[in-house]
Amino acid sequence: MKVTGYAYPWDVLASPGFTARAADLEADEVAVALSYHSARAATPWSERGTSVLARHAAFYRPVREEAWRDKELRPSTPDWIDWPDSGGDAVRLLNEAGIPAAAWIVLTHNSQLGIANPGVAVRNCFGEVYPWALCPAQPAVREYSATLTAEAVDGLELSSVILEACGPLGAVHQHQHEKTDGVWAPAVARLLSVCCCTACAEGWTERGHDADTIREQLRGEVRRLIAAGDLTLTEDKLLPSVRRGILETRQAATDALRHAVLERLPDGTRIVLHGALDPWVTGALPGLTPAASEEVGAVVLQNWAPGQSSVDAVAAARAKLPEKVAVGSYITAVAASPVPDIEAYVTELGKAGAAEVHLYHLGLAGPARWPDLLAAGAAAHSF
Repeated sequence: MKVTGYAYPWDVLASPGFTARAADLEADEVAVALSYHSARAATPWSERGTSVLARHAAFYRPVREEAWRDKELRPSTPDWIDWPDSGGDAVRLLNEAGIPAAAWIVLTHNSQLGIANPGVAVRNCFGEVYPWALCPAQPAVREYSATLTAEAVDGLELSSVILEACGPLGAVHQHQHEKTDGVWAPAVARLLSVCCCTACAEGWTERGHDADTIREQLRGEVRRLIAAGDLTLTEDKLLPSVRRGILETRQAATDALRHAVLERLPDGTRIVLHGALDPWVTGALPGLTPAASEEVGAVVLQNWAPGQSSVDAVAAARAKLPEKVAVGSYITAVAASPVPDIEAYVTELGKAGAAEVHLYHLGLAGPARWPDLLAAGAAAHSF
């Protein structure tokens, strides 16, 4: 199994011994975040301090005026680090050390842009804006994502381009001090994640639906499901034709976003897509569209929760996706409750069909968690 480790630019540049640790891990590539959302990231290997506070989403390459002039949306630069091209510097440092580097690019998760430009953010059926979620149906979002990707990879030698949030985000991912966990039944969260912005409404109209009627039906279903008082509910009572029109609109927008991004990448670039088999999933790993698997080299599933459900998800993906598309398993060594036997877990994922293991996170996992990463890497390479 191929091993991809994830890291932030400051992990590579400011944590002593990073390349040596990556070499010990025998990582086949290290994915460097070149565009990332806001975060407070622990730095257990650093000699400078204990964390980096990324106050807002930022682009870790130079924001060139000639590339972004006259664009409705443009990324911000990070003033919390010392390097003007930290992402590029990190990639180059890894290459010099003989470690292949991948570009890790977060696309539609950007609270700063959503707050400043609410018209391009996801809007639910109650008219509430989700500022953390840029809507793929908006042309400005697709133009932003395409330019961001082109600028991210410019001038760099990369083993892969890994696309996160290449699709819609929804109700539960992710705002500051999130207080929605355990509140919504799955069916409610799904309906609250349906974007009702003007661009999405136009898509419904093109498919023969009245947008105001759909919004009212969504509101009614949300209220009914909440009143039922059952957090296990997974089904709604929308008409199949309405449900189909909503999903087709979403998938068309997601395909348009991905196409805009892929058109800006050099021919032959290996594309790795974070995704999910369930087409209704929103978030960092959004639901795959029918066309997605024909356009990428690998699909990475969210397998942070160990257990049979994750193993079954890998097996289902391997059965459904074309043979040429590798199935990757995204696992973490920095969860509050660590995987009891991460080596056995990786082995089970491999048996189910995973050809890649994506390790989170080479910077966040300090000395106490590094043995878990080593065990996961060893299991992957021995499979």
